[in-house]
Amino acid sequence: MMSQIIAGIDEAGRGPLAGPVVAAAVILPDGHSIKGLDDSKKLTAKKRATLESEILEKTIYHIALCEESEIDSINILQATMLAMTRAADGLSQKPDHILVDGNRLPKWGHDAEAVIGGDAIHPCISAASILAKEYRDRMMVAAAEQYPEYGWERNKGYGTAEHLAALREYGPTPLHRKSFAPVAQFSLL
Repeated sequence: MMSQIIAGIDEAGRGPLAGPVVAAAVILPDGHSIKGLDDSKKLTAKKRATLESEILEKTIYHIALCEESEIDSINILQATMLAMTRAADGLSQKPDHILVDGNRLPKWGHDAEAVIGGDAIHPCISAASILAKEYRDRMMVAAAEQYPEYGWERNKGYGTAEHLAALREYGPTPLHRKSFAPVAQFSLL
């Protein structure tokens, strides 16, 4: 009997005021494990980077995102679900079952289950968590070169005091989520 192909999905970037929401889907190699996988938030940046290169080398994966304009148009929850759907649909191998970190599933045709805290339980979700976070963090570091005032290389778009002060002084950029209250209030000034 062949073993089931299981994919893990997680996202990064639901809470920030700027940048996309990114989702990754990962199928781990059959019978192979990657040592040290865990929730990306529990790992050091160095450990995440090391694991990311191993994940990219040894797994079947797809990374997808929803841009700020999509987030503003359909809301962050729906944009997260859409990014997850794009990640699942982009896999080169169709999984038999998908494990999604969190308490909700996208409305899709995949056999799936939501797992609260799944990024700390299931290695395939941990791997997806790492890929999504590393990919999004790199995007925000690159965006910081174009918009250095906001400190995105440090805060990754989250609403830190530094970021909010820059919003007050300079206003929102095209990468800001206009539908998020802190950005919306500075858009009105």
